[in-house]
Formats: sequence, C-alpha cells, structure tokens
Amino acid sequence: MGLTGTALAIDAGNSKTDVALVATDGRLLGTARGGGFRPPAVGTGPAVDVLAPLVRSVLAQARPAGPVGHLSAFLAGADLPVEEERLAAEIAGRGWARTVSVRNDTFALLRAGLPDDGERVGVAVVCGAGINCAGAGRDGATARFPALGRLSGDWGGGAFLAEEAMWCAARAEDGRGAPTRLADALPAHFGLAGMPELIEAFHLGALPGHRRHELAPLLFSVAEAGDPVARALVARQAEEIALLATVALKRLGLLGEGVPVVLGGGVLAARHPLLHDQVTRLLSERAPGAVPHVVSAPPVLGAALDTLDRAGAGAGAHGRLRAARWARRQPPAPQPPGPQSPAGSARSRT
Repeated sequence: MGLTGTALAIDAGNSKTDVALVATDGRLLGTARGGGFRPPAVGTGPAVDVLAPLVRSVLAQARPAGPVGHLSAFLAGADLPVEEERLAAEIAGRGWARTVSVRNDTFALLRAGLPDDGERVGVAVVCGAGINCAGAGRDGATARFPALGRLSGDWGGGAFLAEEAMWCAARAEDGRGAPTRLADALPAHFGLAGMPELIEAFHLGALPGHRRHELAPLLFSVAEAGDPVARALVARQAEEIALLATVALKRLGLLGEGVPVVLGGGVLAARHPLLHDQVTRLLSERAPGAVPHVVSAPPVLGAALDTLDRAGAGAGAHGRLRAARWARRQPPAPQPPGPQSPAGSARSRT
C-alpha cells in the first residue's frame, strides 16, 4: 500500500462498532458508528453484515479514487486464532480492500497507547463489559488470553461486576449474606422499593436486561462511600487487572522493564479513584518499571494507526491522525436491544 493510498480501520466491540477511512498520509477521511459486533451469538457472516453499511458510509464520505489498499480489523469475537482466520476470510470475501488483517479488539487499545516511533512494546488491559489483556514484546512476540469469561478463567468487567453487585445485594436482603448498602442503592436507582422488586423486574422483563450495565457505576459509588462489601469487589477487580498485566509482562520477558501498561475500556477509563489508585499501587509493587496510563481515545484510533504502520508511514502521519477530532465525528452508538454477554469483547462501555 503506497503512502498516497487509503485504508479502512475497524474497531468492533459488543456494544458498538467504529469504522474509519484514512489516507496513508494520516488524514482522517470519514467515520461511521454502528451497533455491536457479536459473531459468537449470530455467526460469522451475519456479524460481518453489520460492518457493510458502515464501510459503505465512509467510502461515500470520501469517494477514494482507487481501491482501498488495506483493511485492519480489531474485532470482538476474534478471541482464538481460528476465529481470527474465519473472520479474516469472511471480510476478505467482501472485497472492501486489497488485503485484510484481523486481530482481537484488545490489540487496538494497545496500539493506541503505544508510541508511534521507536520500540512498540507494552501491555494493554481493557476492562469494559468484560476484561482482557494483550501484550506486544520484542521480535514479534505477543501475549494474550482467550477472554471467554469464566470458561477461560476470567474475573471482572462491568457486566460481571453488575452481576456480583446483584448477588451480594440479594443475599444481604434475605439474610444469607453480609449487610451492604447495595441492597438499598440498587433498587432505589430504578425507583423500586427493594431487592425483591428489582429481582422480579429483571426476571420478568419489566426492566430490560441491558439496563444491568447501570449497576456497575452504582457499585463504585457505594464502594467510594465506604461499604465493605462493595469495596471488596472493587479490590478484587483491581487485583485481577494488575494480575493480567504482570502475567503478560512476565510472559514477554518485560516484567522488570520500563514499558507502557495501557489501561482502557469503560470501567478503567472512568478513573474511579478507588479502583485506579489500587491498580497503580499494585503495579508499582509487582512491576515497578511499568508505566501505567489510561487511554480514553477511541480504540478505532489504534486500528487506524495500524494501517499507517503497515504502510510504512512516518511520524508526521501518525501525529496527524492522532490530532484528528475523532469524538466529534462519531455519533453515539445505538443502545443494544438486550443483555450483553461478558464474554467476547472486553471493551464494551460500562
């Protein structure tokens, strides 16, 4: 792909999908945002169908003179190598670009948080609806996790924390568990009298399942107010985030080195003080050379930067792309119609 060409960048998570058309000199030519990308739920072909109108939209915005050179897709549901291969084959068959590459969406956050010149080595932990981690080492080494929820040993993320908050509040209400202010705060948020009413509302559908994502921010508020049960859940989440990062660094032989640890996703990007402070403290103890920092830029930026990397673009192109007004170009994603699974995309907003 020459430096005068164009490329497509796709970042697709459980709750929203972003597509961007970029010039290989770093100009942002068009963006589009759509709904969630869920190949495990709907199948590979139908999932990729979600991308088609977004690709058409960005191409219509810029009307490139020739074929798009490369398409970099960072996708939820690309959790295993075989899934990456299936998705890459499906996307390549659509003819949107001459060449296609597919990786798990966590790598988009990682690329967005790494420098554009010099060695691109580091680890990213994303905590949104679910949780995941990916790392890039020297000589092309990578570290990653299946990120299939409890099936693959995962703990945490906004959807998981929402379920834990409900579990603790329900048990506090009926006497099986320790007292917690969650038992009052959760139903009050929905204008309900107590936990029995909240449980019934979710069970019978009076409250749609996707509204459970509202419970995780309540958990953090109750924890900040000093509730021991809520604080224990936040501490456990901080432990898991630090554990993922340190294990990945160790696998890559980077545990004692001063490399970036990129933190992102809705839960981490919110910078809840209790969580953020515990994560940084744990990392300072276990990986003292690591440099943690939160990335709030849209992960599609990482996908777009990847296209410039593949084109051999210079630092000026990367800087131009980073300076683009991404947030102003992207309308909000539509609300999902139903409950979200904590597996697959870890980065969905919570």
